Amino acid sequence: MREIILIQVSGNDRPGLTAAFTGILARYRLNILDIGQAVIHDTLSLGILVETPQDADSSSVLKDLLFEAHKLNINVRFRPIDEDRYEEWVAGQGKDRHIITLLARKITAEQLADVTTTVADNGLNIDSIARLSGRVHLEGEALNEDNRACIEISVRGEPQNGEAMRAAFLSIANERNLDIAFQRDSAYRRNRRLVVFDMDSTLIRSEVIDELATEAGVGKQVAEITEQAMRGELDFNESFKARVALLKGLDEGALERVRERIQLTEGAERLISTLRALGYRTAILSGGFTWFGQWLQELLGIDYIHANELEIENGQVTGRVVGQIVNGQRKAELLRGIAAQEGISLEQVIAVGDGANDLPMLGEAGLGIAFRAKPLVKQNAEQAISTLGLDGILYLIGVRDKDQAELLKGN
Repeated sequence: MREIILIQVSGNDRPGLTAAFTGILARYRLNILDIGQAVIHDTLSLGILVETPQDADSSSVLKDLLFEAHKLNINVRFRPIDEDRYEEWVAGQGKDRHIITLLARKITAEQLADVTTTVADNGLNIDSIARLSGRVHLEGEALNEDNRACIEISVRGEPQNGEAMRAAFLSIANERNLDIAFQRDSAYRRNRRLVVFDMDSTLIRSEVIDELATEAGVGKQVAEITEQAMRGELDFNESFKARVALLKGLDEGALERVRERIQLTEGAERLISTLRALGYRTAILSGGFTWFGQWLQELLGIDYIHANELEIENGQVTGRVVGQIVNGQRKAELLRGIAAQEGISLEQVIAVGDGANDLPMLGEAGLGIAFRAKPLVKQNAEQAISTLGLDGILYLIGVRDKDQAELLKGN
């Protein structure tokens, strides 16, 4: 009589364990309906769902498996599965799946408990949990930019209340100092091809126009306008013109002095290098200035750069910009244009920014990420990263630390 049996193997891991058990199943010509294996620390957990043929003697199979487990000092358990339950399980494979990604300097039990409770409250079933970040040494409690932790949780089904679940995740993220991304597990998630970045306070740590204003002695006035614009309280075009006008008379050499003190954002070089190794195209879409964007383009190997042209005459800033201002809507237009030029869908685009003028392009992209952003932007963006550097984006597309190391070594 045909039977369906779940075989569960656990114990100290070592080479040859899986081969030993599957070898027995092969001798009896069993069909493998499902299989999964994981190793945590040095402990193996192996599950195999098998179908015994009509003429097979399942008792002989189980006896041989038990004997092998005893010989190897491994635990093995068997559970018969009803055919109706099996067919019900098979029917569920068409359900939507989502990926929940947890990012922090260190993952704690409190963080995981809060997230998994929210998952359960929304009727989602966890299929698997995997660690994407590398193993960590026990070298003290101090956390720095070298500390990165990421767990990826695969869940099945649709949340009962998507907006409420997102609000719960945002609350947990703020309280527990971690980032939580919730994405549909589609083919596009694993096949993004273009990443577009804001520049100021995204690829670099500073706002260039504020730095130039400091050089011109109008830092306070410009900083106030910048902050209001980034919070969405002022029209970007008018605020931008007002700030640039205050730079009138600044000597051209100030641009180089500012450039010399610009710092790249944590993880920027690692991210761009890894994306290039994976064949991604990259772009800067900035409300800042092309003078600095072109420097970044050469430094990092960025493919496209669109920003504002600061007018300079006779070695001095005129207080005007040349051409169309790159505001929020213009960023969205440029994103669509580059995607069309590259022959890819918008679902394959990732957009990253921190200000209100980045929201239009974040909304256009298949994956929009608010990076260390203002509260308004975090609330309105699909995803947000605040605890890690820019290279945390790699986790959202499923790139593990060991993958990154291999790619960067090759380059």
